[in-house]
Amino acid sequence: MITIKDVHKAFGDNRVLAGVNMHVAAGHSMVIIGGSGTGKSVLLKCVLGLITPDSGTIEVNGVNPNSGDRDAFLDMFGMLFQGGALFDSLPVWQNVAFRLLQGKHRLSKKDAYDIAVEKLRRVGLKASVANQLPAELSGGMQKRVGLARAIAAEPEIIFFDEPTTGLDPIMSGVINELIREIVVEMGATAMTITHDMSSVRAIADEVAMLHEGVVQWTGKVGDMDESGDPYLDQFINARPEGPIESVR
Repeated sequence: MITIKDVHKAFGDNRVLAGVNMHVAAGHSMVIIGGSGTGKSVLLKCVLGLITPDSGTIEVNGVNPNSGDRDAFLDMFGMLFQGGALFDSLPVWQNVAFRLLQGKHRLSKKDAYDIAVEKLRRVGLKASVANQLPAELSGGMQKRVGLARAIAAEPEIIFFDEPTTGLDPIMSGVINELIREIVVEMGATAMTITHDMSSVRAIADEVAMLHEGVVQWTGKVGDMDESGDPYLDQFINARPEGPIESVR
């Protein structure tokens, strides 16, 4: 579904991606890990076509992100943003159904509302939440609303950007479980950025570790602990000593 070949991207003298190679099979869940500033978010933006690589190629279901019909291309994606990114002036149902009320979808408000309520129920929220404002909800509930919005248009690919940031361990577990269930249920292809190793183990089929602009290690999630890679081993075990230098 997603093929990334020798992708490079620099901002001035800052070389963020230095030859990234990655393959994500259809229906699989790839989790990208790595320290802050290693290019995880830049890579996702390249896949979406929001940033153009300096060199290399990216194909999403055979399509170059920077060519052709952008609206049709972006219709393949759903996104759960790190901070929720809900519109605070819109009720929850309009947040969930935002895409359904725009562009080629353009459903009636009644149909969009019904779908929004259905998706809210899918993430464990009652129909009564639909008419509340985001500010009236807890952080965990807002994250569920964001997840409901991500799946509202039945996308082929879903991106999750730090899906458990700011949540307590129990709610993080709930969100991880929901994400896994929904991805499997929809048969969607998923790419996730996270520092939360409990999320990695709960969500991933495969894992890729970015370090110094390249994929340092990639493999099945069950192979992480016995990878033999010193960079991955240091990262997943949160060891201060190792080949990854920490800022002191």
